[in-house]
Amino acid sequence: MVSFIVIGVNMKLLLQGVFSAFLIVVSVCPTISADDGYELWLSYKKLDDAAILEEYQQAFSSIVIEGDSETLGIVRQEVKEGLDGLLGVDLPVDSMLSKKAALVIGTPSQSQIIQQLNLSNELASLGREGFLIRSVKIKGIPAIIITANKDIGLLYGSFHLLRLVQIGQSLTDINIHSRPRIQYRLLNHWDNLDRSVERGYAGRSLWKWDELPETIDPRYRDYARANASIGINGAVVNNVNANPIFLTAEYITKLKALADVFRPYGIRLFVSIRFSSPLKPASNRFGRSGGIGSLETADPLDPDFRNFWKEKVKEVYQSIPDFGGFLVKANSEGMPGPQDYKRSHADGANMLAEALAPYGGIVMWRAFVYDADVDPDRAKRAYMEFVPLDGQFFANVFVQSKNGPIDFQPREPIQPLFGAMPKTPLMLELQITQEYLGHSKHLVFLAPLWKECLDFDTYAKGQGSYVWRVIDGSLHDYSMTGIAGVANTGSDRNWCGHLFAQANWYAFGRLAWDHNLSSEAIAEEWIRMTLSRNDDVVKTIKSMMIGSREACVNYMTPLGLHHIMQAGFHYGPQPDYAKSSRLDWTSVYYHRADSTGLGFDRSSSGSNATRQYFSPWQKRFDSIETCPEEYLLWFHHVRWDHKMQSGRTLWQELCYRYNTGINYVKEMRRKWAMLEKDIDPEIFSHVREKLTTQDKDAGIWRDTCLGYFQKFSKMPIPEYN
Repeated sequence: MVSFIVIGVNMKLLLQGVFSAFLIVVSVCPTISADDGYELWLSYKKLDDAAILEEYQQAFSSIVIEGDSETLGIVRQEVKEGLDGLLGVDLPVDSMLSKKAALVIGTPSQSQIIQQLNLSNELASLGREGFLIRSVKIKGIPAIIITANKDIGLLYGSFHLLRLVQIGQSLTDINIHSRPRIQYRLLNHWDNLDRSVERGYAGRSLWKWDELPETIDPRYRDYARANASIGINGAVVNNVNANPIFLTAEYITKLKALADVFRPYGIRLFVSIRFSSPLKPASNRFGRSGGIGSLETADPLDPDFRNFWKEKVKEVYQSIPDFGGFLVKANSEGMPGPQDYKRSHADGANMLAEALAPYGGIVMWRAFVYDADVDPDRAKRAYMEFVPLDGQFFANVFVQSKNGPIDFQPREPIQPLFGAMPKTPLMLELQITQEYLGHSKHLVFLAPLWKECLDFDTYAKGQGSYVWRVIDGSLHDYSMTGIAGVANTGSDRNWCGHLFAQANWYAFGRLAWDHNLSSEAIAEEWIRMTLSRNDDVVKTIKSMMIGSREACVNYMTPLGLHHIMQAGFHYGPQPDYAKSSRLDWTSVYYHRADSTGLGFDRSSSGSNATRQYFSPWQKRFDSIETCPEEYLLWFHHVRWDHKMQSGRTLWQELCYRYNTGINYVKEMRRKWAMLEKDIDPEIFSHVREKLTTQDKDAGIWRDTCLGYFQKFSKMPIPEYN
């Protein structure tokens, strides 16, 4: 885009008639557009470190890629555009090695150059998606190679190399072997047919169903590209509260169009289904709009019901040969399921698994259930329903569980299912969208939350039985492994509503690939790729991000408080919510504030939820003296005057934590203000406004919650700086 500007007209001389004509000097100037966040972490701006730039320019005189496929075409374009932009050069792309240093990309089956290096033994351990990046000499010519068993591995390896260049890492003697630790790495989109997004705070859904399949929005490819860059290999494109229409012939055609876009980026398409889809459309049995079939029953043991699913699965795979499978929410929050016919979760999941198995498809059966008839304590119910079914699920069934036993709270103890189902692959479900953490208005970096979960030692098989060992299959030798993140993407230009929310999408992908990465390392990568490579700026922003989740816990739900947010929208505080007839859905059900104290007694003298954990956690959680304070009010009803580790009483500590959270937000605002000259103006202004809102909201959380709890404690609110 160019602008034409008149810069040389002297109006005074023109009016005096000195010139019979005048000279218009036209300057053609490129319009400088601010960074609107659309490019995410894939902005290939030229490096400004002279020394590292020289190293890269000497390492790459050309790009050599042998082979031909749609994925390799993407590799060529990505590496060419990436290195050209980062190095400020125009690198040739060849199929043959010259006499200068080069980047060589290929699989042994397609590249004669790679084949001659005899790397088959090393590649054998990398599987379908892994890659090798190494400095070598080929006939005396220095080269950096990216090789893999399959083209998708080359794409992942190419993105990884570009990441290293973006962050300025030396490539001298580079030798990287990388493969994903988890097999299925999915985004779950809670997107609806009308393009609304349940728990979506970044605009409307990406998927324009009315336009598909005729019109393919370029944003679909940009979405797939972004996911491939961080190793995400699957997407469930519709809400778990599923509409049966997605399995009609019309919508299978639309799904096929998306799958065709995703495929060369290594992404398989999945859909959420309604279990009762085979019912007649007019059926109102379950308070929903019925199904898309002609049946009177949704009993998973009924032959006609089973046959419907077999035929429907066959129809889907005829259009989408690499279709991934189904995500199912059943017998939860009004969604129909097998228990409506006195069948088990295993009966329902296995019926679907049987239909999918011949095609390589999987079932992800969600453990988000909380039938009040199972137990009065909602936190215990998933464990009680699913652990007795361990070993009854077919091999291609995941039980997909949220990280905690309630519902994506700012902090929860681990869901006790992890480690307790050794015969059933468990898929971990995390929430990238910030349903309970300030939506897209609050800066909350979620990697520390997820690391807290992944690094939790369940003691299921003794010390060292970490959740990550459950998820990657190494603890119980699972035949398949998976992790899912509820997506935070939308139609907003910057994808996620809040620029910093992009870091959570990025962090999920990086941890799904390698859960050993630290929160600090992930944050630094994202900052250098997205905002700045200046060491001081990176240090400042990283210090903001790393403590932001703990700050959110403190100004929302400190010391194990949970589920005291606004009903429905889940944004602000509502600790007095007690109007629902569903007692276990109200704030007062969870915090149990009274004149004596605060908290839900889940010890052996209360609901005995502590019994669901392995020793020594069972004993540690059960005692008010040994329970970690971050979970204290989750497991215990604590007296207001109880002495905390700090020496403060519970009431004083509660007030202190709320103020600590607010002070952290104020410090983030101060640090961000210091960076005005170092950050793109549009991004700086955007984040400054978000931080202003977050500061205000944090104050509302503190004042509302302490004001309410003070009615019970009858104690003054201390002033803390």
